[in-house]
Amino acid sequence: MSSNKSSARHPSPNPRLKAKKQQKKSSFSILRLVATFVVPYMAFLLFSRSGFFKKTLQRLGFSKGKSASTYVDGLPTYFTLPSGDKIPSVALGVWKAEPADVKGAVKAALEAGYRHIDEAWAYGNEAEVGEVIKASGIPRKDIWITSKLWNNHHAPEDVEGAIDESLSKLGTDYLDLYLIHWPVAFGKDGKLDVKLTEDPYPTWKKLEEMVEKGKVKNIGVANFNIRRMEELLAQPLKIKPAVNQVELNYWNPQPELLKWAKEKGILLQAYSPLGSSDKVKETLELPEVKDVAKELGITPAQVIISWHIQRGTVVLPKSVTPSRVVENLKVTALPQAAFDRLEKAATSHEPIKVLDPSPHWGVDLWDVKLKK
Repeated sequence: MSSNKSSARHPSPNPRLKAKKQQKKSSFSILRLVATFVVPYMAFLLFSRSGFFKKTLQRLGFSKGKSASTYVDGLPTYFTLPSGDKIPSVALGVWKAEPADVKGAVKAALEAGYRHIDEAWAYGNEAEVGEVIKASGIPRKDIWITSKLWNNHHAPEDVEGAIDESLSKLGTDYLDLYLIHWPVAFGKDGKLDVKLTEDPYPTWKKLEEMVEKGKVKNIGVANFNIRRMEELLAQPLKIKPAVNQVELNYWNPQPELLKWAKEKGILLQAYSPLGSSDKVKETLELPEVKDVAKELGITPAQVIISWHIQRGTVVLPKSVTPSRVVENLKVTALPQAAFDRLEKAATSHEPIKVLDPSPHWGVDLWDVKLKK
């Protein structure tokens, strides 16, 4: 009797109702799981692929990879040379860097992600740069090293010795790129060698031999104008110059040379890209540059360096200040309107050469053909 009363007071639940409640509870749990984990994860995936997210990471100094390419947003991380070798689009320039300062700059650069160092025998700091590269632990194949043949080493019999000296100081058995530093040759007596200055083909043939020997992978020139380039290309070359490293900046943008070089398949490299120490402050204060920097939330230096890459050139910013070394690598594609505005401003004024040693050397390096 008592059991019946108990059953009446607590009737057995309806099986169908119980099943519905459990189903409702299960659906709610799934929805809660989706809301808690899946939706935020999907939102994160979409956000992480956005340009804003990438730019934010770059400006904060974070990256997802180990190479310099992780800093480049919408710009080529490298250019491919005729040999098939890929030359990084941003390099650390070490011209004028004192041996005591260059080590810190190269160390900061390699740690930031640079994989391209632009050197030269004449800079007097190859040994120090070589020490830092070796100590970095980065495989040699992952670092692009450029050096250059100085003016008094143009005689064919002097070329290999000059390369060997640079190789020894840099602590490597090959150079990724080797350039004729200037289109001017001096003899051992220090006097101008008119013949080799006007006809660098004998020097060039020796550089071709260095490629065949494996001491150099790619060869090119520096500070050659169109006339000098055309005269060299008219020779029976085995290897065409892959690169011409020249002064390129807002003050001396050289649009004709850039157009000509692209048509010929020769890559230009921009040294003194910010205008060198003489004009850098003025460059960074230009209204056009400051406006674009403000619009994109980047620094004026980053605007100029990005502009150079977007023009289709390798850019060689120079600094021994670690924070600026890092800053100079963080580039981004400029909106077309901003790029066009900078290009128009740069090419609308009378060009100014920031660096011209012609008076010091007593020879016009640019336009006048010398009498042999």
